[in-house]
Amino acid sequence: MTNERRRSVPLSRDAVQIVRGLIVGELITIIIIGGLWLWLRPRLQIDNRAFSRPVSQGTNTASAVTGSTFQTVTNVPIGSFKHGGSTAWASIRPLVYAHIQNVRPELRLRYVDPISSSPGSGSGIQMLLDGELDFVESSRPPTAAEEEIARQRGFTLASRQVAVDGVAIATHPSLQVSGITVEQLQQIYSGKINNWQQVGGPDLAITPFSGRPESADTVISADKQILDPQTFASNIQYVYSPTEALRRVNQTPGSIYYAAARTIVPQCTVKLLDVGLVPTKLASPYVKPLVAKNQCPQQRNQVNTEIINNGTYPITTKLYVITKQNNGQQQQAGEAYTNLLLTDQGQRVIEEAGLIPVR
Repeated sequence: MTNERRRSVPLSRDAVQIVRGLIVGELITIIIIGGLWLWLRPRLQIDNRAFSRPVSQGTNTASAVTGSTFQTVTNVPIGSFKHGGSTAWASIRPLVYAHIQNVRPELRLRYVDPISSSPGSGSGIQMLLDGELDFVESSRPPTAAEEEIARQRGFTLASRQVAVDGVAIATHPSLQVSGITVEQLQQIYSGKINNWQQVGGPDLAITPFSGRPESADTVISADKQILDPQTFASNIQYVYSPTEALRRVNQTPGSIYYAAARTIVPQCTVKLLDVGLVPTKLASPYVKPLVAKNQCPQQRNQVNTEIINNGTYPITTKLYVITKQNNGQQQQAGEAYTNLLLTDQGQRVIEEAGLIPVR
């Protein structure tokens, strides 16, 4: 048979179909492998030192972080981790998570609400003790009783401060009072002051709202706790969340409520009170001028971070990450999250969210 005759023999129809199938199969395989590699690549980019050194012990200082960006933080675990806690964190979580997920997608975070209680620091710490959370975002460090429970269960708790927020006071929009002192705020919640007339306002009964004792934000002035839910008066009306509280304050003449400034200041439906140590030196938690009600929500009031940072504004709350010290992945995840927030990049994100960085 000549070469010319060999070249002219056509392939059968079945052979052509087989060849086409092989080519298509090869292309599909390449596409699948390429897509899988693109998905896995960021999850595999972990510093090799993370596998060769033990989980570090918790510390209460920011000096443990040596990097300045999320990318330089080592010992970041791969996986999905559950967290929860203080409502003071609610307004900043989306921004913080978005930044972390963009750079460190291997650390996946899942927020979990308590089932039988309201969200807050106390309920979050209890869920950590019970193994329902991997770490907690809190507005206070653990109590001695909570630390003792942890020891009885074979581990300890470490808390590290990552930010500071002011505490704002909300009242009904019609209230004719411009501000109160820290002492007057204490007396309202202890039951010693029960009418706005006692602080220069109208003859109107005060209806105080608060988060439940186990979940209320810790309020600090001059490094001392000034509102202790355990000593509140019997007329306090407890609410499940800041959203519920702000709704009820708007509906209740004479009402008052306190919470993290980042939660309250941007709201359109309540009046913000100035606060001071003495009546002649009251400070506003928002940047002046005050946004008019008819301009909100197109424009919103912004937290005055400058006066909170320099101490002119007298009441604040500190934000912590609380980690279970058990030499396991829970500790690793909590410490990685804390270290990310304490980098220069993390502190810039904290500031962008309207809080005061600690570094």
